[in-house]
Amino acid sequence: MPEGRTRVSEDEQRHETRIADALKARPAGAPAGEATETVFRLDDVHVYYGSFLALRGVTLDVHGNEITAFIGPSGCGKSTLIRCLNRMNDLIPGARVEGKIEYHSQDLYGDGVDPVEVRRRIGMVFQKPNPFPKSIYENIAFGPRVIGMRPDSMDDLVERSLRGAAVWDEVKDKLKQNALALSGGQQQRLCIARAIAVSPDGILMDEPCSALDPVSTARIEDLMEELKRDYTIVIVTHNMQQAARVSDRTAFFTAEAAEGSGDRTGLLVEYDRTDSLFTHPADKRTEDYITGRFG
Repeated sequence: MPEGRTRVSEDEQRHETRIADALKARPAGAPAGEATETVFRLDDVHVYYGSFLALRGVTLDVHGNEITAFIGPSGCGKSTLIRCLNRMNDLIPGARVEGKIEYHSQDLYGDGVDPVEVRRRIGMVFQKPNPFPKSIYENIAFGPRVIGMRPDSMDDLVERSLRGAAVWDEVKDKLKQNALALSGGQQQRLCIARAIAVSPDGILMDEPCSALDPVSTARIEDLMEELKRDYTIVIVTHNMQQAARVSDRTAFFTAEAAEGSGDRTGLLVEYDRTDSLFTHPADKRTEDYITGRFG
């Protein structure tokens, strides 16, 4: 066998071993049985930016108290789709959604639905930590104050949110300090605390660990496992080992040329329970991607 092909095979074998190790590392309590309540239901969803079709024909259900991962190569529409789930794409001129997205059986884009209320109920954590240039305390208190929450004690709400994001012990003695002085991993957990301070139903995470070191990434992954007891979580990640470690279900997307057009558009290839998708993918495109032979 040619030397080059031997190297590729060895790389593929190491890649598959890392995926297998990640699946073995999944928490023992990760659900593997019956489906929980359907929180989001997507039916034939198309997303456009002006005349450009960015994502086409997505149909899937997102279940409560689970972690759902969106994986796939760059440009396949993962971030576009996750932003549809709390109407963040409304803020982009020319963006529009066709098809149907239901949230607890209610049309998320129906007449009379307030997108601001949608974003309160469905929090968002971005790729790069983005704390406000305020104190740690004010970062958490800001959201509840803006939406008019009246907690019995704002101090208790701040502490509860920081504890919920597993960062309280690290910041409890410096709540008045500027949040920008925290490390990257601490800032990201602060942003998660800020998201849960307004009592959301779900949390969307768009590559939340891509800018973090391995130790901080492990802490965020552990935190996601804890948070799914109270929240529905959808995560976009380029890290397949991360998806294998933390998610209950995984959706694999790719980008292909649309019919009659040279433009590449995103589409959902396969959606299944994570262990099934990574060990017995039904589509060769999925298999090629998770074994490192894609493209």
